[in-house]
Amino acid sequence: MSRTGSERQTRETKGGTSVTGITVVTDRPARDKDGNTYKDENGFTAKDSEFHRVTCFNGLAKTVGQYCSKGQLVSVQGRLHYTQWEDQDGVKRYGCEVLADKIDFLSRASNRSDDDDILIAALSGCT
Repeated sequence: MSRTGSERQTRETKGGTSVTGITVVTDRPARDKDGNTYKDENGFTAKDSEFHRVTCFNGLAKTVGQYCSKGQLVSVQGRLHYTQWEDQDGVKRYGCEVLADKIDFLSRASNRSDDDDILIAALSGCT
């Protein structure tokens, strides 16, 4: 489970495939040099956040593109996809993303109605 960290980006390929990309954020307790967790200035356990790119295709891309918004709690199932490329300066770059098979919406986006929630429950996880 994680929260979406940015607004979705939806596009369509030349071949007509819908593609939607989102970023999800996972948190874990931060640790000091001795490996102990510690509290932040507000008294909560300090957290380290990691950002993950998630890409959806076809029906799932359309559903995520229409109903997913920043800060929403989601559960993502899929596989890791690694890429390697050379940038314009000739430096090798590497990337990793999740190719989503299923995304479940676990919280309501702030700008949706109850009717949208019924539709999302029916469409969540469609491919």
